[in-house]
Amino acid sequence: MKKALLLSFLCLPSTLIFAQNAPIDFETGGYGADWTWAVFENVDNPPLEIIANPDMDAVNGSATVAKFTAREAGQPWAGCESLHGSDIGQYTLTPETSVIKIMVWKSTISDVGIKLVEPGNGSLGEIKIANTVVNQWEEITFDFSSREGTLFDQIVIFPDFYDRPTDNICYFDNITFGSQTANPIPTPLTAAPDPVIPDSLVISMFSDVYTDVAVDTWQTVWSSTALSEIEVAGNPTKKYSQLDFVGIETVGANLIDASNMTNFHLDFWSHNITEFRIKLVDFGADGAFEGGDDSEHQIVFTPTALEEWVSFDIPMSDFTGLTSSGHIAQLILSCLPVGGGVAYIDNVYYSRPPIVSVGEINAATFDIYPNPTQNNLRITANSPVERIEVFNLVGERVADVQPMANNTNIDLAAQSQGIYLVKVTINGQTSVRKVVKN
Repeated sequence: MKKALLLSFLCLPSTLIFAQNAPIDFETGGYGADWTWAVFENVDNPPLEIIANPDMDAVNGSATVAKFTAREAGQPWAGCESLHGSDIGQYTLTPETSVIKIMVWKSTISDVGIKLVEPGNGSLGEIKIANTVVNQWEEITFDFSSREGTLFDQIVIFPDFYDRPTDNICYFDNITFGSQTANPIPTPLTAAPDPVIPDSLVISMFSDVYTDVAVDTWQTVWSSTALSEIEVAGNPTKKYSQLDFVGIETVGANLIDASNMTNFHLDFWSHNITEFRIKLVDFGADGAFEGGDDSEHQIVFTPTALEEWVSFDIPMSDFTGLTSSGHIAQLILSCLPVGGGVAYIDNVYYSRPPIVSVGEINAATFDIYPNPTQNNLRITANSPVERIEVFNLVGERVADVQPMANNTNIDLAAQSQGIYLVKVTINGQTSVRKVVKN
């Protein structure tokens, strides 16, 4: 059973300012030590203890802290919650109070969760972020900015949110509510790069460069995230905050036939995601969920960089679990940290390289050498070459020259290793050949 995590605010008459009982420091004369903390889903539910700090250090020199005993047989989401309305008080999250920090001391690496709950028990779900060190104090930051403007009156803490193999003792302390401006969260300052693949070679779900196909939803009801439609440097972008997982659906008449596509592409920007997962789900020929012919495959990535745009251009053949790609109904994105990831997404599309006919390949007389090549290609022809275009296998044009000469050099030093298609135009006729760059 899932428990709601609650944050209370003291609600005063509208002519007065809301008062919040924070920071929660468990000190005499402070907040938290004499609150009515209820423990839940923890077998015998040993009470939360307020004890002397067992490990005073430079991070936490407080005299007293909270001690939570997480039972091996307890639920992964075992935790403790303040009393509605009378402990933390009742207030509305603002930009000045939406960044929540908590100090934890744990002997194991596992998720710490915080949930804020409204007076009527409504909640948008917990945010979970794992500690990174053991047997020492560490401060963890939770961004609740997507919840601004909502009234809360209870806080719930999950000190050890995982399926634990033993009893674990966890300490937590100094829960503060602060401003994003004091600790600004990085955001992209430039837009994702515009794709250059021709429109005819693309099935686009989201990109203002192309004409997009119909998408039923970019956030299914079973998703665990907050979606914002924003612009980055004037470019439409999707922002997923508090990301655990999100389902994006193209179902029914909107099923995507990507059977002729060779690659799936997505541009991604994040300041804190350490693991990013992309899953494609095909509903099969019957087009129905769990119709007996569904297939899916998920690929896990460690982003190569944070705070810059990363392009995922994935061969469809890498989705080995897909037995078909002609009825794609779901794109599912998920990440670590669970419930704490922030992802900016743009340029979501399928693509294929240009299709070249046998007639075109034999149309003109010319030579390309060396093949394979390290850096340079030499093109020699019996007539002046009007144009030379070089494409990679996802259809991106990486070189385009109009030499009007019989002999021409093409520099491929800046290109990565792989197979390229060289399209040569002579006397109005085109010819395409494959070249390998080592």
